[in-house]
Amino acid sequence: MIKTILRRLTPLFILIFFSVAAWLLINSKEAPEQKEEEKAVPIIDVVNVEQKTVSLNLPSYGVVTPKNKTQLVTEVKGRLLTISPNFVAGGVVKKGEQLAVIEPSDYEADLSQAQASLAQAQAALEEEVARGEVAKNDWKGYDGGLPPELGLRVPQLKKEQANVKFAQAAMARAQRNLERTIIRAPFEGIIKVRNVDLGQYVTLGTNLGELYDTRIAEVRLPLANNDLAYLESVDNPDTQVTLSASLAGRDVNWTGHIVRSEGVIDADNRMVYLVAEVKDPYLRESHEVGLLPLKYGSFVTAVIKGRTVEGIVELPRHFVRNGQVAIISADNIVEVRDVNIVRTDTDSVYIKDSLKDGERISITKLASMRSGQQVKILGDSSKDATKLPETEIAKERLAAVGEQ
Repeated sequence: MIKTILRRLTPLFILIFFSVAAWLLINSKEAPEQKEEEKAVPIIDVVNVEQKTVSLNLPSYGVVTPKNKTQLVTEVKGRLLTISPNFVAGGVVKKGEQLAVIEPSDYEADLSQAQASLAQAQAALEEEVARGEVAKNDWKGYDGGLPPELGLRVPQLKKEQANVKFAQAAMARAQRNLERTIIRAPFEGIIKVRNVDLGQYVTLGTNLGELYDTRIAEVRLPLANNDLAYLESVDNPDTQVTLSASLAGRDVNWTGHIVRSEGVIDADNRMVYLVAEVKDPYLRESHEVGLLPLKYGSFVTAVIKGRTVEGIVELPRHFVRNGQVAIISADNIVEVRDVNIVRTDTDSVYIKDSLKDGERISITKLASMRSGQQVKILGDSSKDATKLPETEIAKERLAAVGEQ
């Protein structure tokens, strides 16, 4: 009976035994040694501040257009007799060059008729002058005072003189109309478009084509109203501008000058437009090596030379975050400083009266950087930079480079 009871309680005894043993092992275990966790000091790269005198250039853009362009319009009517080979779209013509001829026969006949009328009027005038001389001789013995003007044929003489002037004006008009049968280029230029063909009948005021002046090109450059403060003069912004465009697979630059401001703010985009001029855009007079023509219709980017300012620090845009830069002191302590940004463009930020020569600025982008934070400088061989094992320093440098 006892053996049976012991056999049944044996598993219970074993369980109690191992529970006690486990409790003894747990309570006799020594606590692990607590070591203070070392915080990793970030490694950053820096650049030294350098103040300099810069021109606060203003970026803009625009489309090249001719300063002068004209519609070639007929002043007489008739059939087009000839058309010049240069009178085609893209043709380059000189001032006074003949572009087209209108059938002149009717106007030659009008001129001959006007010449004949003038000859008749002049003959009548000479005849009336002779009659006046005869009348003067007839009135020489008159004792009744001054002879009347009608007796001396003065009114008749004035009439014939007026007839001569009328005939002269008619002949001059006929001469001009004959000259207008020849369509000439009013200035040196390039033909934009031709609207007529050989043999076509044109009436008074027919648009034959459009001519662009190639002597001076213009570009309207929009600027924000606030950017006008960076010009030497707002009312007379006579300054240099550099135009750039991609032509024939390469970037080409042209130099021009701002000649005027349009003086009003555009109601649609709230911009002010400056007008730049480029002389000889098609290189008709000058042939510089490597320079290509500045063709009308080209879209160009522009850099307008602004006023010169001293004590400017120019930094890449990614160095400045939320209007602040991270200054690193001589003992490698971070100071997050607000800076006075006077201008920004697509690549750079221009700062004034906020940074001193020789100060160090962090160019490493960290997840968080605060004033008073301790950092290490990349490449610094001081003792502080060698406290960590070489493997940890290498890891931190790789992380710093990856965050830039």
